Amino acid sequence: MPRTRGKALSRSLVALATAAALGLLTAPAQAASGVHYVALGDSYSAGGGSSTTYLNDCNQSVNSYPYLYARSTAPDSFSFQACGGADTTDVLNGQLGALATDTTLISMTIGGNDVGLGTVMTSCLFGTDSACLAATATAEDTARAELPGRLHTLYAAIRARAPQARVVVLGYPRFYDLAVSGCPGISTTKRTALDEGADVLDGVIREEVAAHEGFVYQDVTAGFAGHQLCDADPWLHALNWPIGQSFHPNAAGQAGAYLPALRSGA
Repeated sequence: MPRTRGKALSRSLVALATAAALGLLTAPAQAASGVHYVALGDSYSAGGGSSTTYLNDCNQSVNSYPYLYARSTAPDSFSFQACGGADTTDVLNGQLGALATDTTLISMTIGGNDVGLGTVMTSCLFGTDSACLAATATAEDTARAELPGRLHTLYAAIRARAPQARVVVLGYPRFYDLAVSGCPGISTTKRTALDEGADVLDGVIREEVAAHEGFVYQDVTAGFAGHQLCDADPWLHALNWPIGQSFHPNAAGQAGAYLPALRSGA
């Protein structure tokens, strides 16, 4: 996942009232009174891959699940911090300033960049089967050995800044439907390795979430069932340009899988 964080550009999206004034959001008939929502995370939360144009150089999209959720519930405040390319350190150092004691809801996807998902993606799209297997094995080792500590540090910092918030941590999809016998451009070996790697990543995140009170893990694999790569109506990008959109949810995946998962967890 390429980094697209801006240096001078603020990564906070304005509260809903300002967004409405810009014509970006329309409030529903009944607002979610007392809800102060902050969306953290990486490109899966920013909405990379779900638009042809973006709100800023973090690839924040009006088709992202946080934006859709805010538009449909009209919380008292909404701060959009998620940014393409972010890892746990980026969230820890650059996104938590939006949290406060009155924050009531937080959502995020995080961890993929910590384990080198971009490297895995490149190796499996352009390399041999053995290169793909090696890359996924390295990512799985990193997920098991290093990611729990990074997530623990991040989760503790979130809880310290937002002691009353419900924190919804969403997982990553299984990319390929292995029930489909053939998939142009990628071998069954690679498809299986990528799905197994996603399962390991999700498992590590789920386990760490369970250790933190007020945090809830939301699996999205079922939401993408029947809409994986090689299915007739995929909700994920395969090899795509720009390359960073590959393996990311499209607008249908954000609305059809991630948004319902957030609603269920919130």
